[in-house]
Amino acid sequence: MTNSSNPRAPYVMTCEHPKLAPPDSKPLIVHVVVNIEYWAYDQLTPRTIVIPPHGRSHVPDLPNFCWSEYGNRAGMPRLLDLFTRRNIPVSASINASVIEVYPSLARTVRDAGWEFIGHGMHQRALGGESDEASLIESSIDTLERFTGKRPVGWMSPGWSETYDTLDHLRANGIEYVCQWVIDDIPTRLTTKYGPMVSLPYGLDINDSVIFAIEKHSSAEMRLRIEETVRTFEREITEFGQPRVLTIPLHPHLSGVAHRINHLTTVIDALAAREDTVFMNGSQILSWYQKASPVG
Repeated sequence: MTNSSNPRAPYVMTCEHPKLAPPDSKPLIVHVVVNIEYWAYDQLTPRTIVIPPHGRSHVPDLPNFCWSEYGNRAGMPRLLDLFTRRNIPVSASINASVIEVYPSLARTVRDAGWEFIGHGMHQRALGGESDEASLIESSIDTLERFTGKRPVGWMSPGWSETYDTLDHLRANGIEYVCQWVIDDIPTRLTTKYGPMVSLPYGLDINDSVIFAIEKHSSAEMRLRIEETVRTFEREITEFGQPRVLTIPLHPHLSGVAHRINHLTTVIDALAAREDTVFMNGSQILSWYQKASPVG
């Protein structure tokens, strides 16, 4: 029996955390994460926008496959244009199979300078894999061969984990993960092979939750980000502690024509702020390791 609320991170309230010096004196840190996925044509899709007739799922599931496929064909160019024009660093949470299935997309993302972080091999929960350790190693190796740099970040497909996931990841050189959504500042997690850093991510500020699950109108994510920033402004002043605003995106959700303008508006508003800095995952990791050294 343990008195901890979870086995990986001892409980501490954000207001109790030792003060962190903000990067470049800018306490509002914005982390854009674009999830780039391969939904296999010959398998059931991870999520649905159209309920199949009579509630019976079948393969090929054409409308739901096309939902994702449209994102990678038409949504990704919009997201690439948005962030490349503004020189905003982005973390690309990418299924390793994307490199083979969508080669020109993978090359364009790499050439744009986005940071590749592991997102499994396919868009499938880790708990359903027969050999999780080998899959993690293979997906990280694939990204390293393609980019020339071994990834240090990971976002599990669908936030999925087994009891051993963090240990497998740390053994393969991963230093930060995004699926532990437990705070608005980075948090250290324990593994068998040394500490891991959990970067803030979004559950209720997340286009998958807002648009695919809750099915809100196109402006909802912009409104939630604006309200979150209002709260962060007050807390930064009251507690003297930076905040990380993560914006998780999917090309088939935020890259569609009726949502991209709302996203552009909120990104431009954030970029215009003097107290705000955009950073990718490894940049946030580096800042946190210096601002809060182990021990």
